Amino acid sequence: MGSDAQSLLQDLKDADVNVRQVATEALWRLWYTQKGAYGAQILVRSQNLVDQGQLHEAETVLTETVEAMPDFAEAWNRRAVLYYTQQRYWPAIADCEKVLGLVSYHFGALHGLGLCHMRLGNYTAASQALRRALAVQPYATVNQRLILECTAQLS
Repeated sequence: MGSDAQSLLQDLKDADVNVRQVATEALWRLWYTQKGAYGAQILVRSQNLVDQGQLHEAETVLTETVEAMPDFAEAWNRRAVLYYTQQRYWPAIADCEKVLGLVSYHFGALHGLGLCHMRLGNYTAASQALRRALAVQPYATVNQRLILECTAQLS
């Protein structure tokens, strides 16, 4: 992890909401542009296909991308999101795990991992993933709320 990312991760813990927002956007930008303009264009193209309801085509683009660039964490993450929206939770979990193997602090993948496990009724695994996300983004109230939901399901 570069010093830029390290600094941004610290900013996610800042009490100032504006500092956190800037850091969040900067991390997403870092992940999206990991492979330069070419990689970012692929992600935009896949999202445009999703927006047009061309899910199979979007999946093909993302699958070809992760096969060609297996270290492109955000391509894996985008495919995980696509799988999640299709209620294909186990493939989404596998892709989230791939993202986290590349970028252990990817709060989007940690959040997605938690959501997938919740949908499958795996509340302990969901809570663990969401707690990891909360460790990265302590002010993410959505994760706090989801952890409470998991705790309620487990009690």
